[in-house]
Amino acid sequence: MLNIVVIIRANLKIMNEVYILLGGNLGDKSKIFEETRKLIGERVGLVIKQSSVYVTEPWGFESEIFWNQVIIAETALSPHEILYQTQAIEITLGRVRKSAHYEARTIDIDLLFYNDLELNSSDLILPHPKIGERKFVLIPLNEIAPDKRHPVTGLRVQEILKLCTDQLNVERID
Repeated sequence: MLNIVVIIRANLKIMNEVYILLGGNLGDKSKIFEETRKLIGERVGLVIKQSSVYVTEPWGFESEIFWNQVIIAETALSPHEILYQTQAIEITLGRVRKSAHYEARTIDIDLLFYNDLELNSSDLILPHPKIGERKFVLIPLNEIAPDKRHPVTGLRVQEILKLCTDQLNVERID
């Protein structure tokens, strides 16, 4: 009897871990965040973890209270492909960029980390350069990834949060 072994080579894609911040303060925030997570799952990659949603005072300008949440997704996309997809999602969900300054918005999607990659291009800096300055980023990030190390400083998220001097109020709502 002849035993034949067939080896099928699958198209293997290397999966990367991307940490994404969602923020917004206009419209039906619950519906917008739900749709944002759905679209990220369809266009970027599988959402494997998500923090609670937090209400946050606006950072850098006067406006209505923001909602913020951090999600982690597995993706085969490059950082720039993710940037393109997340900007398209923002437009789909009604984001209008009026200026380069901080402003009210339906949804803002920021890339925080992409694996441990350090990237500095004209349209994307990774890790996000303001992570350590903002409690509305660090508190939800600490909830789901307290031991994640910042690739530049080597500090864990929980350590960065302890060092953060941001005094704005950030409260969990779910």
